[in-house]
Amino acid sequence: MEMHQIVQQMIRAALAAGSEIMDVYGGEFGVELKDDESPLTEADRRSHDTIETILKAAMNAGQVEKLPVLSEEGVLIAHADRAGWERYFLIDPLDGTKEFIKRNGEFTVNIALMERDTAPVPGGGETWKPLAGVVYAPAMKELFVGSPDGAWWWGGVAGLSVPEFSTGEIMPRTARGSAGAGRPYTIVASRSHMSPETESFVETRREEHPDLDLISAGSSLKLCRVADGSADEYPRFAPTMEWDTAAGDAVARAAGCEVLAWSDGNDGAGGGPRGSLVYNKEDLHNPWFLVRRLP
Repeated sequence: MEMHQIVQQMIRAALAAGSEIMDVYGGEFGVELKDDESPLTEADRRSHDTIETILKAAMNAGQVEKLPVLSEEGVLIAHADRAGWERYFLIDPLDGTKEFIKRNGEFTVNIALMERDTAPVPGGGETWKPLAGVVYAPAMKELFVGSPDGAWWWGGVAGLSVPEFSTGEIMPRTARGSAGAGRPYTIVASRSHMSPETESFVETRREEHPDLDLISAGSSLKLCRVADGSADEYPRFAPTMEWDTAAGDAVARAAGCEVLAWSDGNDGAGGGPRGSLVYNKEDLHNPWFLVRRLP
């Protein structure tokens, strides 16, 4: 089955989910708290149901291979069962629920296709990586796609019509320039989860780049802003889950960026990068990480 065909169905699911989210966004909605104190809205549920329905229909029609689905709003699947997967879909139906509640538009639908990684891992063990990813920001009408064939961006995307790949901009968008060539060195950071460690990282970079520009964004848009050339780095030294990052990770890697697990230095080996971010761990929490453009 061609990757292009699978990605098209992922885009179709993301656009339909975005339409459901915007239907809720345009009216009044309640907010519940999950067991981990994170917010949940009707939009989260409707997006999850829409994505799952479309992907399963595509699987039954032979348009997408039959794969497991792991979603933030779905049933938690034991690692013993997940460990046997070769490929699976990893979904965050509404990434940036806090931004959704604030109505600032910086929320996304994240759909990633994951696969078992055959590359050796320091310390041994099996890991998984994002093979393709779709990130859709319905309020901002931006669509980002990453796959083994490359990375694309579309603006003004609304409704359910899946855009042709030939109409998208290949990322990184040269119009946005790069550090030293059209803009200052730029770091993007979380709008809702800025940690002291992140602030320290930014100040260290400011010593190297006195004109450094710090911008804020919500949801997986931060990974996409590095991918599209808007920013040079995105440090995330605060908690995230695998479904928060997988789709944006795929976009960033496809655009030629690194997505690195980052140590806080408490492991006795000093702080810094520890290889690419890996997935389908027993504990679905991510370590700290850094997204950066390559020279």
